[in-house]
Amino acid sequence: MARLTQADLVDLNQAFEHRTPQEILRWAKDIFGTRVAAISAMQEAGSVVCHMIHTTSVDIPVLFVDTGVNFQETLDTRDRLASEYGLRIVTLYPELTMEEQTAKHGILYLSVEGQKECCHKRKVEPLMKVADQYDAFVGSLRRAEGGKRAICPVLQIDTEMNSLRINPLALFTDEQLESYIHGHDVIVNPLHKQGFSTIGCNRCTTPVMPNEPKRAGRWRHLGPWSVYCGINPSDRDQTNSPAIDLPEDLIDRILGRKTDFVI
Repeated sequence: MARLTQADLVDLNQAFEHRTPQEILRWAKDIFGTRVAAISAMQEAGSVVCHMIHTTSVDIPVLFVDTGVNFQETLDTRDRLASEYGLRIVTLYPELTMEEQTAKHGILYLSVEGQKECCHKRKVEPLMKVADQYDAFVGSLRRAEGGKRAICPVLQIDTEMNSLRINPLALFTDEQLESYIHGHDVIVNPLHKQGFSTIGCNRCTTPVMPNEPKRAGRWRHLGPWSVYCGINPSDRDQTNSPAIDLPEDLIDRILGRKTDFVI
């Protein structure tokens, strides 16, 4: 194994600032083959990524974590995307049902620390169980979301999953997102039209008022609107140059270089 750091990706990230999301998806498939998957929570941006996977025919599977407390509209959106776009959507589940978790640990999401634990158990751990099957994950983060995501790169090291996160929509503005959705009649979660700017579990997500920040509806009962679930590396506190371990030939392909061995 060799080390790949965030610093190693500087030049490639600069080049990807001028590439379309579809070009980045094709690059991901070319480089990682069967060891790349998309992750979607069935929100607007995730639906756009799913549509792009469908239209570019890159055959990348989509991982969806069913926390056991998703809105029915979210599950229906997953099923429509799979059926109408012909996507391979793989649904992952937490180890415990919400009822089992509550019986064992209490109602975790009623406190800040408990919320972090609950999100980790129900969102992160199901992905961790399949992390060794992939070297890269396609996400749907956008800088236009603001907060910690305002500077998210196209390519980002994810130390927890020991993988590369690929954000093809990083540069997409809100206007570009809306234009793409309407221009391509993209299947989107109907909750977005019911006041939900972001959508998570039904226990911790509410609609937002027009004058509120977009994430005001997430964990509203905990106070701060800057709370994240921790599933995305941009939302976590990381070192200045995080690193992961990947096969050296894969790192060479990512960085577009060839290694010469001199004896």
